[in-house]
Amino acid sequence: MSEYQYYEFLAVDRPLDAQALAAVRALSTRARITATSFVNEYHRGDFRGDPDELVDRYYDAHLYLANWGTRRILLRLPRSLLGLEAVERYCVDNHVTVRTAGQYLVLDLTSEDESGDWDLEPQGFLSAIVGIRAELAAGDLRALYLAWLAGYGRWERDEDAFDRDVDGEREPPVPAGLGALTASQRALADFLRLDDDLLAIAAETSPPLDEPADDPDRLTAWVRELPGAEKDRLILRVAQDQAAAVRLELLRRFRDDTRPSVVAPPGRTVGDLLDGAAHGRAERQRRQAAMQAKEEARREAARVLAHEQRLAELARDEPAAWARVDALIETRKQTDYDTAVALLADLRIVTERNARSHEFTQRCADLRQRHARKPSLLDRLDLADL
Repeated sequence: MSEYQYYEFLAVDRPLDAQALAAVRALSTRARITATSFVNEYHRGDFRGDPDELVDRYYDAHLYLANWGTRRILLRLPRSLLGLEAVERYCVDNHVTVRTAGQYLVLDLTSEDESGDWDLEPQGFLSAIVGIRAELAAGDLRALYLAWLAGYGRWERDEDAFDRDVDGEREPPVPAGLGALTASQRALADFLRLDDDLLAIAAETSPPLDEPADDPDRLTAWVRELPGAEKDRLILRVAQDQAAAVRLELLRRFRDDTRPSVVAPPGRTVGDLLDGAAHGRAERQRRQAAMQAKEEARREAARVLAHEQRLAELARDEPAAWARVDALIETRKQTDYDTAVALLADLRIVTERNARSHEFTQRCADLRQRHARKPSLLDRLDLADL
């Protein structure tokens, strides 16, 4: 298999200016570059730029994919929208990491699978995933939990992925709504190879999502209580072309201040989750096997009934059946030979049930003698023991 690498960058909050565009265009002459995106594919060679540096300086999101099994997502958010401490609780070795870059946090989500499977078209995936930036900024941490879970989920594919003592690690806070993911969260879970059985076990302790109503009257009252200096700072940021970030920050703060507190259940261990997923998978496969067996039994019963009906029709008019056998053989077509042999097998059953096996044996012997120069027909008769 030839080498393949895919690089994509998106500028979400603001487009690149002329100076930034000139800088990124200097990195590649083949990339598809606009003020908000950068896309390039490599079937040999490598990208000359540093994705980490490009995200730190210019872009809000990056997707990387290689056909040897590496998948990577970088997401940049203002530190005012997502706290470092909140993210660090979901970090997993090299699978989920976070760093600071000036006024930003950069999330680094990676999935590795050296099996060589290649079943993903990268085009459009980043556009589907990038919506989790706004969700994280609004206080929805499901994407972080999904990345944490996918990180440890690699243990099911690679038994050497982690040391055994990690088995006792406790899960971070379980966010609400894991049983009803958004489209962006579902795309992220698929990209990071999150196993559905593992997700189902994790979602068992996730309460239903209480969608924020953002009541206008409560929001108005909350804004009125903001200090004047704070309002001035926010208005200045809007004037500096940061309106989208300011809106997300205000909504997150409002929801944090007005959301009712919920007592979190005790965290499960990594071993609990992986064992639960294995048991759930085995139970699901058992149910599927039972359903498949039931369906096969139904089909077999229908087949037997249809066969009995055909035998009953043959018994009512055996001469017509024998005439049809002769007509099929005379066509000298291989498929008609097959049909004739199947019809003869049914006629044998009919005659056996009527204690007239000797008649069938005689007629079959006569048939073989009349068509002794048709070796392919005789081979079929021999195979059917006719």
